[in-house]
Amino acid sequence: MSNVSADLIWEVTRLQNAYLVKRKTQGAPQFSRDPLNLTNLHSRKHAGFVNPKAIGILPNGEKGVQVIAKKPAAANKPASSLYKVTYTTTARKTYKAVARQAAKNYYRPDLRAAAVARVSAIRRAQRPVKPEPPKKLRGAAAKKAAAAQ
Repeated sequence: MSNVSADLIWEVTRLQNAYLVKRKTQGAPQFSRDPLNLTNLHSRKHAGFVNPKAIGILPNGEKGVQVIAKKPAAANKPASSLYKVTYTTTARKTYKAVARQAAKNYYRPDLRAAAVARVSAIRRAQRPVKPEPPKKLRGAAAKKAAAAQ
């Protein structure tokens, strides 16, 4: 894989690949199911299977997130080309750690904002849902309900 440029791989696979989600309507955005794609948009910048440096963020059970990143040096070794880090600390510490990991040594600083947004969305989805309080009756309906009791 390292002998072939990422641009050539993208040009060959951009219209047909396993991660592409095609839409029937003309002009609709195309999406990607690539686990190393932070925005799920089908584009050269965000395609994780093409880029030698890619970051993916997945939920880790009920709490926490798992960050998956490619090792550029291990492009020829698929079994050891990914490393995973799990964060289960507070949300603020997780955002800071993910931002630091994305921008560390110029890894992918262009994806730092997308990585933090993805972590934020996952953490927001993992929060417990508060039950809605019962609706208070007002006006004539409240008087009628009070008279009935």
